[in-house]
Parts: sequence; structure tokens; C-alpha cells
Amino acid sequence: MAIVAAISSTSSTVVCAGDFPTRSGRPRAGMRNAAADYVMARCELFLCGDVMTGRGIDQILPTPSKPQLYEPWLRDAREYVELAERASGRIARPVDFAYIWGDALAELGRVRPDARIVNLETAVTTSEDAWPDKDINYRMHPANVECLTALGIDVCVLANNHVLDWGYGGLVETLDCLCGAGMRTVGAGRTALEAEAPAIVATGSGGRVVVFAVGHVSSGIPSSWAAKHDVPGIAVLHDLGPNEADTIVERAALARQLGDVVVVSIHWGTNWGYEIPDEHVRFAHALVDGGIDVVHGHSSHHPRAIEVYRGKPIFYGCGDFMTDYEGIHGYEAFRPALSPMYFTTFEVTDRGSSFVALRIVPFRLRKMRLERATRAESEPLVRACQRFDTKIALLEDGSLVTPARARRP
Repeated sequence: MAIVAAISSTSSTVVCAGDFPTRSGRPRAGMRNAAADYVMARCELFLCGDVMTGRGIDQILPTPSKPQLYEPWLRDAREYVELAERASGRIARPVDFAYIWGDALAELGRVRPDARIVNLETAVTTSEDAWPDKDINYRMHPANVECLTALGIDVCVLANNHVLDWGYGGLVETLDCLCGAGMRTVGAGRTALEAEAPAIVATGSGGRVVVFAVGHVSSGIPSSWAAKHDVPGIAVLHDLGPNEADTIVERAALARQLGDVVVVSIHWGTNWGYEIPDEHVRFAHALVDGGIDVVHGHSSHHPRAIEVYRGKPIFYGCGDFMTDYEGIHGYEAFRPALSPMYFTTFEVTDRGSSFVALRIVPFRLRKMRLERATRAESEPLVRACQRFDTKIALLEDGSLVTPARARRP
């Protein structure tokens, strides 16, 4: 099958949110709402890995949090800004809310995806209740939440190992702040029922994007962070066995409607290394076998392999998208400075959702701002993303593409 070289900006529509006012959209030409053999729509998703707008990033925004840290190496969040400035030059502070996204905003404006899904790995809170015996605590001041709305985020995945860094009160404030800013949250809640519930984004074509999120303890999530019937927390996976996969598949089946694209977002695994544990592969395959359309994995600080299994994309590790790691040395071989955007395109008919294209657009951080990576800088991603016979092609503009229907049995 020929590699899809680009995604047309005219084939995607802007989100029409279900419960929140968001960007206005237009129906696609040729679309009809009635379910019939000829009905077809395109649904485009933007996915990325970790968005860590706390700590150093928070310090350059208009309303920084108190800079005190409890880390063994640094005690002031402003020192992360100083490290970035030593590497790239002075950052004029404060920056506006859109500053950190840099060139990524133009790419989003060109593609206009139906849903924008990120792993938000910070608390959004003024809480001073730092989680005990935890060295690294991320928080962003609630007054800086506009930096997230500037990216047009639809869904914030919160099932990760930093959302409870500032206690239960910090989590509840995070939920309230994000909801008040018009974003959906998934994977965390005031109760277990809320943490396990999906986030749903209505698309301009009449379909929906349905997102579930879970966090596995292998990513550093404490078992005690699991939400309970009367205790806030996150949707924690203690193991990756078939029963756990079946539970997620059953929840998805109950939520699914005709025309839906279903995403399962998983925070799992270590921060470094290209090896994919066999249990991750088995778990992801079980989800796809059960009807999940996209497995959105994250936690690694660099991109890991992508598999197209039975015509569905599995991202084993999307890497970091926004961090304050600029100027920190070590692990250069993994190219942690690259920040990829993943655009996945589906065709939706009355028979289900079919994955048709993937385009990866790499960026790099400079002065805590995303800049488009060059073709030479993007080249290592080709090797990083390949393992499962998935063909990755590097284009002249530095983006990467792959054929969608590889490894269909």
C-alpha cells in the first residue's frame, strides 16, 4: 500500500464539543447523518505524550506558583529556567500563554483535528500539600490554565504519576480548573466511577471520539493513588493481565455508538529505553482485539515504537511534548529534545472506524518554546519508531508518515 505523504487540511473538521463551548466547526462535504453503506466521514486526532507545564514552564508564565521544590538536586523551580537560558539564551519573562507552543500552533491550525488529546502531567493547583516521600512535585498555577486553552486541548488525560503530587485537594482543584476552562478530563476523578468514565468529544461529522484512560504502576504511580468509591484518585492498573484488558473493552463497548472512534490512553513503563515489554504488547493487542481503535501510550521521555496491529495504531510511548528539561544533560542518545505531534486519520462508516493515515511532525524545544525540527533532527525518529515491521518514511519537511494497514491478518 502506498505511503500517505500528507493529510489534507480540508478533510478535517473542528470539534463541536458536547458539554463545553469550543471551536466552531463545519460539516464535511458529502456527509449525511443516516447510517447507510455509503456513509463516510473522516475523523482526525491529534495525540501527544507528556505535557508538563508545571515547575519551570510555570515560572515563565504570567502567574507563577511558589518556586519551592523538594528535589534532591534543585530546590527552586526558577533554576530550570536558568538551565534553559544557559542552553539557548535569555527568555523574556513573563511570556504570553501561547508562547510555549510556538510553531505547533500553526500546524494545528493547518490540520484542524477533530479532537486534541494530551497527557497532562502536572497538577493545576495552589495546594501546598506536597505528597509525602515523593521527590518530584509538578504544579502549575490555576491562573495559567490559559496556556492549555491556547493549544485548544479537548481532553486532558490525568491517569499519570504527577497529578496527585499536591494531594487530594490539589487533584480536586485540578479537575475543577480544567472543567471550568472548557476541557474534559479522563482517568482521574473524585470517585472511582468518575475516574473510570470516558471523556467524549463530538465531531462536526456527527460522530464522537471516546477516550478512556488508565495508569499502570510501572510508570511510578503509587498504588495508593487508586480512586475509590468515596476517595479521589486515578484509574490505576496494578497489572496488565487479560482480565484488566477485558474490563476496559467492556466499558468501551457500553459507551460506544455508531460512528465513534475509541481511544485508550495508558501511562505505563519506564522513562528511558527502546525495549517494549512483552506484557505491553499482549495488553495492547488484547485491547485492539476487543475493538479499541487507538492505544495511546506514554510515560517514556522519548518516542518508542509504533505498531499497526490489525489495522489499528498502537503508540507504545509518545515521548515528551512540553517539558522544562531543556539544558539538562544526559540520555542524549535517546533524542529527548524531540517533541512529536501525532496526527491519526480514520474513515468512519456504518461498519466501524478504519485507520487510514498517520503523520508525525517533530518539534524541538528552544527557549522553552516549540520550534519545528529539521529533517536531520527528525531522522532518529525513523529508527526509534520502527520495531514491528511498521514502515516509517521521512519526508523532506521533516515529518514522518506510515502506511496504515500494515500487519492486518
